[in-house]
Amino acid sequence: MAIAGLLSCLLVALAPRCAGGTNLKSPQDIQVYAVNTNFTLRWNYTEDDTHVMFSAQYRWFEDFETDETEWKELPGCQNVTLTECDFSSAITDYYVKHHLRVRAETREDKSPWSRIFEMIPYYIAQIGPPGIELQSTNGVIKIKVSPPEANRVQKMWIDYLSFKYNLVIWEKSSKAEFRKQSIFPTDTITDLAPETTYCLKVQATLPLDAQEGLFSPIHCIKTTQKAKDLLCPTNVRVLALNMMFHLHWNSQYKQRVSYTVQYLLGYLKKLHSDHSANWPHVHGCENITNTKCNFSSIITTALGFYYLRVQAMNEYNRSCLSDEVKVDPLVTNEIGPPIVKVDISDALLHIQISPPGGSENKVLRDHYDLSYRVLYWKNSSNNEEEMKMKVIKQTIGTVSDLTPSTLYCVKVQAFSEAYNKSSHFSKDECIRTAGDKMLPLIILATFVSALIAVLLVATLIIFVLYQAYNQIKYVFFPSCHPPSNIEDLGGQPFSHPYLLTTEEPTENFRIIESIITEETNQIDFKDYKHSKQSSRDSGNYSNDDDTSGSKVSEEVLEKEIV
Repeated sequence: MAIAGLLSCLLVALAPRCAGGTNLKSPQDIQVYAVNTNFTLRWNYTEDDTHVMFSAQYRWFEDFETDETEWKELPGCQNVTLTECDFSSAITDYYVKHHLRVRAETREDKSPWSRIFEMIPYYIAQIGPPGIELQSTNGVIKIKVSPPEANRVQKMWIDYLSFKYNLVIWEKSSKAEFRKQSIFPTDTITDLAPETTYCLKVQATLPLDAQEGLFSPIHCIKTTQKAKDLLCPTNVRVLALNMMFHLHWNSQYKQRVSYTVQYLLGYLKKLHSDHSANWPHVHGCENITNTKCNFSSIITTALGFYYLRVQAMNEYNRSCLSDEVKVDPLVTNEIGPPIVKVDISDALLHIQISPPGGSENKVLRDHYDLSYRVLYWKNSSNNEEEMKMKVIKQTIGTVSDLTPSTLYCVKVQAFSEAYNKSSHFSKDECIRTAGDKMLPLIILATFVSALIAVLLVATLIIFVLYQAYNQIKYVFFPSCHPPSNIEDLGGQPFSHPYLLTTEEPTENFRIIESIITEETNQIDFKDYKHSKQSSRDSGNYSNDDDTSGSKVSEEVLEKEIV
């Protein structure tokens, strides 16, 4: 009998089963679709699944390094006849790794397990659609958005304050134009046509995780006619310079009216609650009659943002609120021009910059990361020369390569690359450079050199003239003359020259004076003797023949005197 049974198994189509095998194939293309905390397992099965059921197992790993966790039956996915199942109740930890597998089953047979599908629930889950409530009033639509999973006890998205909401709105017509904008959980949609039906949908996103959710179902609502109330302030706007903020508005009301400025901290807008009736008043802007207000006192941080509105009230205590205006301090604020001082020293132009708003304005200094664009140029009498520019980060700068005795002008602009903002240029500051210190030295050296050269030339000319003068004087006016006792001996001038040339005949002669006074003394004789001795010494007018005669004449003269 055993042999016959074995042969029958070999002859029939169920031969694999008899050998311990299976005719069922494993499911393919295992996928998990997750929306919020709702998880659905899906797969494909290409064989005849008339009598086939499917079961799934799962395991999770609290420790990522452990792979020996025991497989468990997946709740909601046992003996199902469809190619999908909901296993939301099985997932309780959304940040650990999970494994899933599926197989096909019949009463008599089971397929091998499918390939393992691995997942971390948080990273595959999609954000579900938010809830929406709409109200049409006074030409606008008020909207209130509920976060995804608002009514769920177990939530995938814990920090609902991180949600941002995108609105898509359009007119319900054949030629609809879609308008997209970001909204807060409680917001007002303006700029709508009256008596018009609008349709809209909202999407929740998590920008930090780069996740975009599903859009809500489409809701449609019709707008109303907007009431024209002249009491309401219009054209509400903010003017800010160097972190000083002023709110301005226009008034259409012709009678007496007072205004109160209200504000709301921006982060409150992110809350899923209505704060429309809880706006604090700006100090100093309560019950004022003018149409502007300084609200700088409420800007306590530059990194947040604020909302402002104006409430008008007439003498009958009827009030009306203006539209809201958003203030992001660092974006709304404008940078004013810096204050510049210039100075000259050591051939450098020194530029000292006072930051916009003064050095005590820490917000401008710390958040804008200011740089300075410095323009400088030579300011000539004809026209301004080409400007030169340099960019500096510090509040002190220098310019070199200056031309002496030149008027330089400077103006500075502050700018912030981070916020793409720049101020107007400061007023022109001009200063003249000192003269060249080398020029006086060059002039002095040139003068001294010229003076020395003139003195040398003059000295040379004087020397030459002096030598010429001496030569002329020597030739035409000799300095040698006969002694005075020879030229005028005894007071009688000689009619002939005293000295004779050698060619002339000489004679001995005797000088006898007719009158010899007693007063003649030895001194006269000595003088005379000395005079004759001097005459005799000149070799040009005496000779040897004269010598003897002169001696005889002296002796005779001496005897006669005695």
